Amino acid sequence: MNNFPIVPVAIAGVALLVFLYFFPISLWITAIFSGVRVSLFQLVLMRVRKVSPTLIVNSLITATKAGLQVTSNELETHFLAGGNVPSVIKALISADKANIPLTFKQATAIDLAGRNVFEAVTTSVNPKVINTPNVAAVSQDGIQLIVIARVTVRANITQLVGGAGEETILARVGEGIVTSIGSSVSHKEVLEHPDRISKLVLSKGLDAGTAFEILSIDIADIEIGTNIGAKLQIDQANADLKVAEAKAEERRAMAVAVEQENRAKTQEAKARVVEAEAEIPKAIADAFRSGNLGVMDYYKMRNVQADTDMRDSIANPGGQGGSAKPSREEGRLS
Repeated sequence: MNNFPIVPVAIAGVALLVFLYFFPISLWITAIFSGVRVSLFQLVLMRVRKVSPTLIVNSLITATKAGLQVTSNELETHFLAGGNVPSVIKALISADKANIPLTFKQATAIDLAGRNVFEAVTTSVNPKVINTPNVAAVSQDGIQLIVIARVTVRANITQLVGGAGEETILARVGEGIVTSIGSSVSHKEVLEHPDRISKLVLSKGLDAGTAFEILSIDIADIEIGTNIGAKLQIDQANADLKVAEAKAEERRAMAVAVEQENRAKTQEAKARVVEAEAEIPKAIADAFRSGNLGVMDYYKMRNVQADTDMRDSIANPGGQGGSAKPSREEGRLS
C-alpha cells in the first residue's frame, strides 16, 4: 500500500483531463452520429481560439436537423464577434418555418446590432401591441382631449439594422393624434368619430424608416380634459384688467400731479396779490407827499372800501371783506 505510485497516477489523470479538454472525443462522436461534418482537429482549434466547441457543435446539430445550411466557420466567426449563436440559430429556424426570408448574414447583422433577432422574428410572425402614453391635444373649440391608442406593429426584418425603434413609433403616433384633434372644429366630432384619428394617422406613413410595420392604430380611450380655451380667455381677461388698472392708476397719478401743480400756481397768485396789496399804502403815502391825493379824496376812497366790505360780508357772511384796510402808517401819512 505504501508503494502505490500516487504521484504518477495523479500526473496521468491530469494529463488525461487535459487531453480530453483539448480533444473532446465524445463531442466529436456526437457530431458524427448527428450528421454534422466536423473534424477532431477543428474542435482542437476551437479550444485554442477560446471558442466553446460544445456551443458550436450543438448549434450545428440544431441547424442541420432543421435543414439549414450553416458552417462551423460562420458560427465561430459570429461567436468571436460577440454574437449570440443560439439566438441566431433559433431565429433562422423560426423564419424558415414561417416562410420569412432571412439569411444568416442578416440574422448575424441584426444580432450584432444589439437587437434580439429571435424576438424580432417572433414579432414578425406574431405582431405585438404597443400602448401609447396619454396624449393630450386641444381641438379648435378649446376643449382638451386625452387619448390612449393601441398600435399593432410587426417587425420589419429588412429594416431592423439601422431602423428606429418603438420610441419613434410612439412619438410619431402621438404627433399624428395631436394633429388630427387639433384640426377638428369641435371635440364632439372626435368623440363621435374616433376612427378618423386612426385613418389620418395611418395615412401619414409613420413606419417609414423604422424597424416595424404599423398594421393598425386603435383608439382605446378618450377622456375630456380641461377647457383650455376658457382658461386662456380668463387669463387674457385678467391680463387686460391689470393693464386697464395700471393705465387708470397712471391717469389718477397724472391728475393728482396736475392738481398739486394748480394749487401751487394758486398759492403763487395769492402771494403776488398780497405783495401787490402791500404796495398800496406806499403808493398812498407817495400820493400824499406829491400832492396828488387830498384828504377828501382819501376819505372818499375809504367810504368806497367800507361799502365794498359791507357788500362782501352780506354776500359771504363767514368770509372776509375783499378791500384792504388802511394801516396806522396810512393814518399817520394822512
